[in-house]
Amino acid sequence: MKSCRAGPPDGGYGWVVVMSAFLVMGLTAAVLKNFGLFFLDIQSHFEVPTSTTSWVTSTTIATFHLGAPLASALTLQFSQRVVIIIGGLLASSGMLLASLDLSLPWLYLTMGVLQGLGISFSWIPANSMVSHYFARWRPIAYAIASSGECVFAVMFSPFFQWLIDMYTWQGALLIIGGLQLNLCVCGALMRPLQIVQIPPQGTEDSLEGDTPAPPPKRKFFFQCGLMRKLEFLLYILFAIFAAAAFFIPPLFLVPFTQSLGIDQYWPAMILSTLALADLAGRLICGWVANMRLCRNLQLLSMMVTLLGVVLLLLPISQNYWAIVTFALLYGFLFGCVVAIHVTSIVDIVTLEGFDNGLGLFMLFRSIGGFVGPPAAGWLVDEMNNYSIAFYLSGLCLITSAMFVIVVDCLVQRRKVLEAEVHQVTNTSSRGRGMSNQEILLHNK
Repeated sequence: MKSCRAGPPDGGYGWVVVMSAFLVMGLTAAVLKNFGLFFLDIQSHFEVPTSTTSWVTSTTIATFHLGAPLASALTLQFSQRVVIIIGGLLASSGMLLASLDLSLPWLYLTMGVLQGLGISFSWIPANSMVSHYFARWRPIAYAIASSGECVFAVMFSPFFQWLIDMYTWQGALLIIGGLQLNLCVCGALMRPLQIVQIPPQGTEDSLEGDTPAPPPKRKFFFQCGLMRKLEFLLYILFAIFAAAAFFIPPLFLVPFTQSLGIDQYWPAMILSTLALADLAGRLICGWVANMRLCRNLQLLSMMVTLLGVVLLLLPISQNYWAIVTFALLYGFLFGCVVAIHVTSIVDIVTLEGFDNGLGLFMLFRSIGGFVGPPAAGWLVDEMNNYSIAFYLSGLCLITSAMFVIVVDCLVQRRKVLEAEVHQVTNTSSRGRGMSNQEILLHNK
């Protein structure tokens, strides 16, 4: 008998996993997306400049990314279910403790470190589960799961603003912490794929003998060899520049709109509009990617470039409806990018290296996430103009798109070389008159 993991079911209980991941995205990324609603209240409460307040969100983002390798390692050592439950407890604790309002450094520790770790321990395993449960339908399954971020963001924007008005920002954090306890329920639904026993069949199995193979052991350490792949290194550079840009617009869109004299509830509605467009972008782009009309990396480079252009143009808006128009474009294109930028890792490192690749990808992405918001905040303080934040974000995205284009070229060249080597090997084997059994052994 031979032990191995069953292939991806591509359905069945996998759709329960997708819906659980949908909720995880909503209770983590959607909450982080709406941190901008607390920005001005925290700033005025502690009477600190914009750049100092930005460190709350920046610390959360950085911890979220820095915790990714640890989340991946714990997932390999234990299971996605265990890690997501731990993440739910950490995220909830972070918000509950932040509501005590002890000091600004206290918010760095609670809303920053604890919430960031909780998001990381929930988000990483949820993505891993979706990728392992699906193969043929992976792009659309991931698009549906990630759309939870958008659906919840639509509801959370006005809901959080209402909580702030009714219970102050401290009371709002307390209630949000209670909501995030539901991450533990989502984790309980994440059923790990089972190891199945497959009897030896055919020539290939008979060559391995009848000795039962031991079940594969979980690996705690990373495949650091991934860092030797030039394509992966360049993709990490894309991640750094893109992350520096990703978290700037949601943080500064509300203050930018309010600086134009627009009532506070209208900016919250802009975030909801943005989230709806984000949802449409994820689902449509996931569907397009699943149709294989073009390569994932090709599609990604186009969407990132267009997203950068939209952010460069957004500051020309001087009224509410102009901002809404650009927010719709930004949300749609952002959704397209998010729908495929994680699944594209499989194209670079294969499914076998996905868990480790995702952890390393998120680790290095933390550099951009940590530097981006404070850098934008510092520029806003120096220029006394929120427009500069969007210019910085747009330039970072266009730069990141250049790296994706190069990665796509390298991946295609590698596939061509592998195909040529495989063809030459088979031709050579047949030319020497090798038996089918010898060819099989040679190819292995």
